[in-house]
Amino acid sequence: MEGSGDAARADWRLALWTLFSVLLPVLITAWCSFQRSRRQLLIRDILRKSKHDWHYTDLFGQPSYCSVCAQHILRGAFCGCCGLRVGERCLRKADQRFPCKEVAARAARGAAGSRPHHWVRGNVPLCSCCVVCRQQCGTQPKLCDYRCVWCQYTVHDECMVDCLRTEDCTFGEFKDLIIPPYYLSAINQMRKEKRTSYEKVVPYCRKHWMPVMVLANTRSGNNMGETLLGEFKMLLNPVQVFDLSKIAPAKALQLCTWLPCNAARVLVCGGDGTVGWVLDAIDEMKIKGQERYIPQVAILPLGTGNDLSNTLGWGAGYAGEVPVEQILRNVMEADGIKLDRWKVQVTNKGYYNLRKPKVFTMNNYFSIGPDALMALNFHAHREKTPSLFSSRIINKAVYFFYGTKDCLVQECKDLNKKVELELDGERIELPNLEGIIVLNIGYWGGGCRLWEGMGDEPYPLARHDDGLLEVVGVHGSFHCAQIQVKLANPVRLGQAHTVRLILKSSKMPMQVDGEPWAQGPCTVTITHKTHALMLYHSGEQTDDDDASSLSE
Repeated sequence: MEGSGDAARADWRLALWTLFSVLLPVLITAWCSFQRSRRQLLIRDILRKSKHDWHYTDLFGQPSYCSVCAQHILRGAFCGCCGLRVGERCLRKADQRFPCKEVAARAARGAAGSRPHHWVRGNVPLCSCCVVCRQQCGTQPKLCDYRCVWCQYTVHDECMVDCLRTEDCTFGEFKDLIIPPYYLSAINQMRKEKRTSYEKVVPYCRKHWMPVMVLANTRSGNNMGETLLGEFKMLLNPVQVFDLSKIAPAKALQLCTWLPCNAARVLVCGGDGTVGWVLDAIDEMKIKGQERYIPQVAILPLGTGNDLSNTLGWGAGYAGEVPVEQILRNVMEADGIKLDRWKVQVTNKGYYNLRKPKVFTMNNYFSIGPDALMALNFHAHREKTPSLFSSRIINKAVYFFYGTKDCLVQECKDLNKKVELELDGERIELPNLEGIIVLNIGYWGGGCRLWEGMGDEPYPLARHDDGLLEVVGVHGSFHCAQIQVKLANPVRLGQAHTVRLILKSSKMPMQVDGEPWAQGPCTVTITHKTHALMLYHSGEQTDDDDASSLSE
């Protein structure tokens, strides 16, 4: 009996130890998970209530040191406006101890147009130089040296003197693009007092002041918008930088009414569709009677095609190869030009059709045929699986696939038998075609100069500000591909101020500036609508651009 009792006790001990060994890891895991979720809730609460533009990261992209405890950190939070970097445990202290960039504040010591430097210690940009001794800053593996969040000047710890702490900030290289915080405060006060003599406010009265607004579409093309928003907020006043996924262009552009007449510039970060969205909002400003505040528009191409950007010299696509500072310099140096904008009216056929005509605004081109079919298939595929279309290369590969498919199927053949074309009221006899393209700009199809073709035939020059449209025909998707590699010329049908196209039968794919749809019998009328004020950057010209500018 005694032996059986000992065996039972041993079995109980074994069972208890087994249960303990199983439950202990489970309890530790549950406790860690609870602490992690609690920590994340606290961090999220701090981020939500903070005046800083905190972004949490699991791994910093470069060696970083906490601005509170000065320890080396691998993960934590950074402010997208002032550049502070802190570890998780120091986040609340940093939020209370360090002020962020002020978007609107009174001038220092009551002096008009002055503000002291706003110094932030540590984590200075690589290859930055001290403004005092001209030696490189941030070379030591610790929290060291200072950077001004407005003028971007850097200075060593040992070079920092009292006069630098109290002297007025000049706002650095981009002073002509920055809206100072004291300016917004002064204008706001004058509006409350119903005074309109803004000319006396600095820098309103400065001759070369051309404040820039950045409107970024974070969903465009290769998803670089988020990164660019942070970089522009670091260099400019955060109030000048807008995320178009959170605020509509029409609302963002109301900042222009606080600025000098015809002085503001807008940098649109996105594809051609985003640019069209912003230009539509600018047209709304004209309707509201705000024409004197209309800005000039520059483009940072983040989309897939970027034909308008290419035409205006801003390049065929941006992938981070040019520093943000150089982009701002390009905006400062760009020349103002006009861009024709066109009204496209689609009226459905039928005696009992009571629907209003569809009206579009065209900046780039209108087309019917194989390229519109490719765009339609692409958009249908993207709507089903949007997560797959986050890369410019993937997008172009899908376009190539549908173009190859159309070469074999030829869904748009015998277009000349289905449509009638009139240029300035004159009927045009069409040859055997699969597609018709009406161009306003020089580039089409992601970088092809369609109207010029191979450049071996005489033709009238195409411009985007002459009130004329160029109309061409193509024999199919394979012909489009040949034109893009300069192995064939398009069928040039003519130039006109007004284009009228009648689709007599069947349903055909159409597109305006990359927005496609399937259209039944209708009449399409394209007439001039207005001009847009754009900025042209001459630094991105290709050989073809040089040749055309010489021939002009």
